[in-house]
Amino acid sequence: MPSTFYSSPPHWQWLIILYFFIGGLAGGCYFLAAAMDVFGGRRHRAAARLGYLVAFPAVVICGALLTLDLDRPERFWHMLVQSATWRPMFKAYSPMSVGSWALLVFGGFTLLSFLAARRETGRWAALRPPGALGVVISVLGSFFGAFLAGYTGVLLSVTNRPIWSDTSLLGLVFLVSGASTSAALLMLLAGEQSVASTRALARFDRWMLVLELVALVALVASLGVVAQAWLNVWGGLLVLGVVGAGILLPLVLHIRVREGATGHGSAAALLVLLGGFLLRVVVILSAEGI
Repeated sequence: MPSTFYSSPPHWQWLIILYFFIGGLAGGCYFLAAAMDVFGGRRHRAAARLGYLVAFPAVVICGALLTLDLDRPERFWHMLVQSATWRPMFKAYSPMSVGSWALLVFGGFTLLSFLAARRETGRWAALRPPGALGVVISVLGSFFGAFLAGYTGVLLSVTNRPIWSDTSLLGLVFLVSGASTSAALLMLLAGEQSVASTRALARFDRWMLVLELVALVALVASLGVVAQAWLNVWGGLLVLGVVGAGILLPLVLHIRVREGATGHGSAAALLVLLGGFLLRVVVILSAEGI
């Protein structure tokens, strides 16, 4: 039996689950907004604006959740600043340190884009594409957004617990899931106000759902004998809640929308969001309880 079964759990519960889920939405929404802004022109500008408006509050919530999860929340700044020297506290070998700084830097980019999205004219307009400065901000912010969406899975992979450290694919699964749930959220927010953007997001979401399914199958296969740890209620929730309700059923609904059926797009988006949340519930709590 792998040695991971004899390690102590970090006791991560609902605050961290919410952080992982909302962090994926923050990074994914910003990435999609930047892509639509840079490559979509005026056609997707309204939907891109929604992505920027979602990303910044989501990052703020992520910071609050991480702070509340600390044993001493009032010392959260020790992750960024050395208390003795007041110099930046950055440890390249520590995933938590790298993640803290990535969240801070990404938060700066989301704030700039949030302000630009709130004020379409005046001096703030230069912070958003198609202006050169806006393109630079969006591209750099997208990098850190994608990093945040996948980083949470990588953080688990370097934590010595069953399932988490027995596969190297959690980062990929969380990255793809973050992209899929973000597309679903923007679909719901855009609605009928931006039909072209909603269709583009739905098309993107279909591809991400297929990729997520492939990545999940590969993840389970990579676990080998450790996959037996999911022969319980958590495995049932993974199959029925994540794969069934969160991936396969939305794919069917997306196909029906393409065939002309109405009223299924919102249902598909809600199911994708539910599946993305349940994925993080299963991955975190199943390893915590072993």
